[in-house]
Amino acid sequence: MSQRLLLTGNAAAAWGARLADVDYIPAFPITPQTEIIELLAQWSAEGAMPARFVSMDSEHSMLTAAGAAAAAGARVFTATSSQGLLYGFEMLYTIAGWRVPLVLVNVSRGLSSPITLEADHNDILSARDSGFLQIHAETCQEVLDTILMAYRLAEDAQVMLPVLVNLDGFTLSFTREPVHLPTPEAVAAFLPTYRPQHALIRRGRPMAQGTAVLGGAVYTYFRYQQHLAQANALAVHQDVARDFATHFGRQYDLIESFQMDDAAYVLVMSNAFATKGKAAVQRLRARGIAAGLLRLRVLRPFPAPAIAEALAGRCAVAVLDQNLAPGLGGITFQEIAAALYAHPGRPPLLSVIGGLGGKDISESEFEEVFRDLQRLEAGVAVPQPRLLYTQPEQERMQVLLRIAGKEIEV
Repeated sequence: MSQRLLLTGNAAAAWGARLADVDYIPAFPITPQTEIIELLAQWSAEGAMPARFVSMDSEHSMLTAAGAAAAAGARVFTATSSQGLLYGFEMLYTIAGWRVPLVLVNVSRGLSSPITLEADHNDILSARDSGFLQIHAETCQEVLDTILMAYRLAEDAQVMLPVLVNLDGFTLSFTREPVHLPTPEAVAAFLPTYRPQHALIRRGRPMAQGTAVLGGAVYTYFRYQQHLAQANALAVHQDVARDFATHFGRQYDLIESFQMDDAAYVLVMSNAFATKGKAAVQRLRARGIAAGLLRLRVLRPFPAPAIAEALAGRCAVAVLDQNLAPGLGGITFQEIAAALYAHPGRPPLLSVIGGLGGKDISESEFEEVFRDLQRLEAGVAVPQPRLLYTQPEQERMQVLLRIAGKEIEV
């Protein structure tokens, strides 16, 4: 029988690795993911889990060791955050190019400079074209469950690609929520022992990884194979999700629809702040406004057909990006717009930027976004991207910038 524990998002991630019966954990600490590897190090030292835990000297060496161990046939887990993900960035492309399955958790934290310890998604979205699959979690339960599903997905013969599982730093990593902890026996029935047949380095079976090529023809072939494997992952994920629901009673789709059946005005979000978005939708519903929310869960492969089907025909749609590409705007807004571009039922779209560096999004700001959607439907021009920055005067923080020896209030 499963236990019900009060776990942080970090602890849920550690339990996901433990229940997945991983073999090897190369690790390097960085706030706010350090709690994950502290728990795994403790369990390994106590003999509570048989995995080999190794402290590395950087995120680059950590990811190099992770990829090499996966190529040698081990089930591998590791975790990082923010600047750490970027420090090992070149290895993301290498590991995906090796076509080896492993799970890497990223605990999102805004990138310097200026420094912050709270979440936005520029770190994880910077890796969207690396070849790693990406799954973004909203709750502590989903963190644990997604890690188990990620191994099934990564190790499927039609995919054989590494997976990034993302959770928000502080907002979720240090928030305690009730989590159903399945038994090892139940997990083993869903996630069998890893028996690799592909991209395996073994004594008596020599092979090359990362072979150098001259000319683009061979390179093109290998890169396109990664693309096809990502496309395969859309269908494989659905099979894995159905099997997971059969075993554990919890259903996870490529996208999550909340109050979407008759929604005229839709807010698109991802990760932990989607919980606040759902609360805003419920408040608006109580006032008779047909609001809904679409949560992006799998971002690579990008489920464009499912997103287009869910959003087509709505009166107006706002994409709330907890990220900012300077000079462009919201990253996921561009991808949602591309998914809807050729659809005959394409609704008016609003780009919204909010939650950068963990900044809270207030009730009034959510409501203003939906008022903007009503204006957009009526043909009123709305400035885009819309930055959620100001709050009611009595709540506003006064930020002082020292420029040329003078304090300027903004």
